[in-house]
Amino acid sequence: METRDNVLISVNDLQKYYNKGTIKALDGISVDINRGDVMVIIGPSGSGKSTLLRSLNLMEHPTGGTIVFDGVDITKKKIKTPDGKWEKLDIDKHRQKMGMVFQHFNLFPHMTIMDNITLAPIKVHGVSKEQAEKTALELLDRVGLKDRANAYPIQLSGGQKQRVAIVRALAMEPQVMLFDEPTSALDPEMVGEVLDVIKELARDGMTMVIVTHEMGFAKEVGNRVLFMADGKLLEQGTPQDIFENPQNPRLKEFLSKVL
Repeated sequence: METRDNVLISVNDLQKYYNKGTIKALDGISVDINRGDVMVIIGPSGSGKSTLLRSLNLMEHPTGGTIVFDGVDITKKKIKTPDGKWEKLDIDKHRQKMGMVFQHFNLFPHMTIMDNITLAPIKVHGVSKEQAEKTALELLDRVGLKDRANAYPIQLSGGQKQRVAIVRALAMEPQVMLFDEPTSALDPEMVGEVLDVIKELARDGMTMVIVTHEMGFAKEVGNRVLFMADGKLLEQGTPQDIFENPQNPRLKEFLSKVL
């Protein structure tokens, strides 16, 4: 049994409704994400996977329910300070603890790779330029791109851009990394180089939540797998539970089509 101390993000009865409640993108999702988890979310298109992921840092504002991140309910407008006073929730402060990697990289095209990576640590965390560049080079070296520090995004392949996007998120020293289908925009031969970086982060103990269509990757890297369909969390368990011994009929049907 996990202790509450080990829970980094606790999602309770999360709802996201559109069109006056007729479209239920998230329909009562409850799940705990523990420190060190590599949680992989799978399911058919339109099941609510990306909506759940984007709700974790309030890129999507839920209709109802709560998200407690690192002890703070980030769905509240005001929070109680340790000395008992109420203050406005600074969501940007909490977002800084969450690295987000999208399908389409979102790098600034007019800036070098080095500048893309060091911009936020310098501007937001007040890190010196020298220290930010040192960290950036160490991270780029880790993903095999140290020699591309002075290149521009247009000079990089899709797989290289996505590795840079991961480094940019890591440079902020997040507590959790959120990946929204990080390989879906890549050519097949570039998928492996990005998955290798994520696998290494998993080995290092980084907490991650990953939405993916890559079932082999989900099996290999995740320690927990969630299956979503129609805005609901229908089954969760170890990769072995989900892929080798599925219980839910909808999950069985899904796996029969994708495996």
